[in-house]
Amino acid sequence: MKYRAILKKSGEWWIGWLVDLPGVNAQEKTRDALIESLIIGAEDMLSTEAPLEPEAMMTTIEIPEPSLMTS
Repeated sequence: MKYRAILKKSGEWWIGWLVDLPGVNAQEKTRDALIESLIIGAEDMLSTEAPLEPEAMMTTIEIPEPSLMTS
């Protein structure tokens, strides 16, 4: 799976977050370490059990990839 990430250098730190997975964010000293932290955060979030209410069901849906605007 691919997720959009915003990466930004702020002083001596790299900060970033995943646009498509709110709550997955990180701060690291290097860009590579930041990306690795975001991957770990996404894996943790996606593997978390989601409680279901009675008579509810869980499924997956596929969303076509949008064209991305990059700068």
